[in-house]
Amino acid sequence: MTKQQLNTSADAPDNHRGSAHSDGGATLPHTGELPAGDALAHLDVLVSGASVAGPAIAFWLSRQGARVTVVEKAAALREGGFAVDFRGDVHRTVLTRMGIWDDLHRMRTDMGRQTVVNADDTARVDLPAHLMSGDVEVFRGDLSKLLYERTKSTVEYVFGDSIATLAETPEGVDVTFGHAAARTFDLVVGADGLHSHTRRLVLGDESRYLRFLGYYVAGFDMPNHLGLDRTARLYSEPGRTAMISNYDGDPDRAGGGIVFASEQLTYDRRDVSEQKRIIAEKLRGMAWPHVADLVAALDSADDVYFDAIAQVHIDRLAKGRVVLLGDAGHGATMGGIGTGTALVSAYVLAGELVAARGDHRTAFAAFEAEITTYAKGCQKISGNAGAFFAPPTEKKIRSRDRAYRMLGSRVLAGFFKRLTEKTASALELKDYGLAGEAAPAASVSRQP
Repeated sequence: MTKQQLNTSADAPDNHRGSAHSDGGATLPHTGELPAGDALAHLDVLVSGASVAGPAIAFWLSRQGARVTVVEKAAALREGGFAVDFRGDVHRTVLTRMGIWDDLHRMRTDMGRQTVVNADDTARVDLPAHLMSGDVEVFRGDLSKLLYERTKSTVEYVFGDSIATLAETPEGVDVTFGHAAARTFDLVVGADGLHSHTRRLVLGDESRYLRFLGYYVAGFDMPNHLGLDRTARLYSEPGRTAMISNYDGDPDRAGGGIVFASEQLTYDRRDVSEQKRIIAEKLRGMAWPHVADLVAALDSADDVYFDAIAQVHIDRLAKGRVVLLGDAGHGATMGGIGTGTALVSAYVLAGELVAARGDHRTAFAAFEAEITTYAKGCQKISGNAGAFFAPPTEKKIRSRDRAYRMLGSRVLAGFFKRLTEKTASALELKDYGLAGEAAPAASVSRQP
C-alpha cells in the first residue's frame, strides 16, 4: 500500500572513520543519544542495506558503542511492501528486548479472512486470518521506518549510494562507493537482501547460491474498486493465482498481485516496464472478471514488486571481516519467516560480537554456529510456497482448497499454529545482556 513518502536524502560520508550525518547533512558526533553500552566502541561498521536486517543490526551495534554507517542504494526508505509477521517465543523475546513489541501491535494490519473464489467471483473457501498473520503482522515498510526512527540519531544513513569495491587489509576493509569518497571500516555487514551485492563482491555471482523454485511473484498498488476492508480475494487456475487485497483498511487503495509457475526468465531487474509487460502477459486470459482491473491498474502502478520465488543456499556467512545477515545469507522470497529470522539473526550477531569483545573471527564463527540451523529450518518451510499459492493442476487446486477448509477447524488451526511457532522458536536464545532496550516511542500507528 502507498504510504507518505519519507523525505530522506543521501549525504556523502567524509573520508575518515567515525563521523555521522543526519538526513539533512548536520554532523552528529555520536553523543546525541549516548548508547548505554560501550563494549564495541572501538569498531567502525559499514552495513549495506536499509530495509530490515540492516537497521536491526545498526540498532544493536550502535547501542553497544559502535560507530555504524548504513548505505542504501535507494534514494529513500522503501515504503509499503508485503505484510510480514512474527510468531513464537523467540521472535517475541527479540522484539521485546528491542523495545518495539508494543509498537508493532499499534501498527498491525488486523487482516481479516482471505477468500478463494471461483471464476464468477463466488466464494469457494475462506482462509482464517490468524493462520497467516502470526502473533502480529505489519507492513515491511512500516517496520523499516520504525527501525530507522529508532536509529537515525546514532547511526549514519547514506541513501542513494552503494558499495563499489571491498578490499580487506590487516587494518580493516577499504571500501569505495558509487558516489561517496572511499573509507575504511573495521567490519562490513551485507544486509542487502536476496540479490545481495555484498555477497557477490566477496563470494561470487548469485547464480552459485540462488536456487530458483519454479515460480514468480508480483505485487503492485491498485484502486480498491471491490471495497475490500482488510480482506483479500484470490482466484486460481493451474499454475497461476491472481489476488486483490486490502491490509490496512484504506477505502481507496488495494494491492494486486499474481503468483505464477514459469521456467526461469531472463529480464532486467531494473527495467520496471519490462517487468510490467511480463506480469500483464501472465494475468491475461484468466477467467476471473477482476483480472481486467488488475491489468489496467498495473499500467499506471508506480510501486511494483516482481521477483522469482527462490532461496539462498550458501555454506558460509562470513569471509574475513565481511558477514552476511538476513536474506543475503538465508533468504527465501516468501513463506520462510524471513523477517523474523533477520531480526533474530541481528540480535545474535551483535551479541556474539559483544561476547567476543569485537573479535570478528571469534564472533562470526560463533554467529554461524548459533544461527545456521535455525535459519535453514525457517527457510525450509518456504520451499513449497509457489505451489501452495498457485497449484499446477485443477486436482491440486481442489486438494489445496480442501486443506484450507480443514485448517478452518479449531483443532487443525491450532495444530498448524503450533507447527509454525515451533519452527520460528527452534533456537535457544542467549541473553547477551545487550544495551538498548529503552528507546523513544514510535510515531507509526495503524490503530484508530
